[in-house]
Amino acid sequence: MCITIYAFVGGKMKIAIASGKGGTGKTTLSTNLSTMIAQKFNKNITLVDLDVEEPNSKLFIDVELKKSSEVTVMVPSWDSDLCDHCNKCKNICEFNALVGLKKSVMIFPELCHNCYLCSDLCPQNALPMIPKKIGIIKEFKKGNLKFIEGRLDIGIEQAVPMIKATKEYVNNDCLVIYDSPPGTSHPVIESVNKTELVILVTEPSPFGFNDLKLAIETMKVLKKNFAVVINRANNEFKEINEYCKNENIDIIAEIPDKREIAELYSKGELIYNEISTQLIEIYNYIEGRKWER
Repeated sequence: MCITIYAFVGGKMKIAIASGKGGTGKTTLSTNLSTMIAQKFNKNITLVDLDVEEPNSKLFIDVELKKSSEVTVMVPSWDSDLCDHCNKCKNICEFNALVGLKKSVMIFPELCHNCYLCSDLCPQNALPMIPKKIGIIKEFKKGNLKFIEGRLDIGIEQAVPMIKATKEYVNNDCLVIYDSPPGTSHPVIESVNKTELVILVTEPSPFGFNDLKLAIETMKVLKKNFAVVINRANNEFKEINEYCKNENIDIIAEIPDKREIAELYSKGELIYNEISTQLIEIYNYIEGRKWER
């Protein structure tokens, strides 16, 4: 998921919290940072769960449902009375969302990329576009914390349109944190789009290090400002610290690997009181805009 922060520095800003792999702690950081800012610093903040295929931020925060909206995309519908079976639609579609048979046209909405090309170029206007529900957006609020969750319907593989719709639901009137999906695929690229800073959360392990480097290379290609937070930090694996030092990449904070933190997390409880020092370091980094050098 991601953040908006100009409330602290005289403007508006969005920050994405991302990771090269799942399980590094990005949702833990997103929920605890946003809750601490709302409760301890008494600042308005919006937390947005953009991991639309399996959102779970709501498990850790206490907010009340205010409203919900369905998200739809436009897909073609076949009109058998108008179709002359020219098969132009089949030849046009690059995603094999249509199959022209002898007496019918089969449409696979889950493969459609909603480009309108088949509908616009059909000579007989036999492929009108109709809305198809792909998910739901819910808005919650309690005190200074607003929480927005995008959730894809089961079996739907249109994460990017769902992420776009969820981001459009956000009012940019305060600090906004996007809790992004893991990895470096298209959903992540859409999540970090139009953000001022990406915080990459990693863990001190060979797998974490490898996926962090992939995420860093992705951010460089996208020309995003980014920094690193090491979760479950220990004194045994220091390759990430050395790499970031050599590459002149800021490590904002190192969240310690402590049993007390793991126990609270396993119960679905927030841990910001246990890691307040690290969260304040992250907050100060954001507020000070130290990445703009």
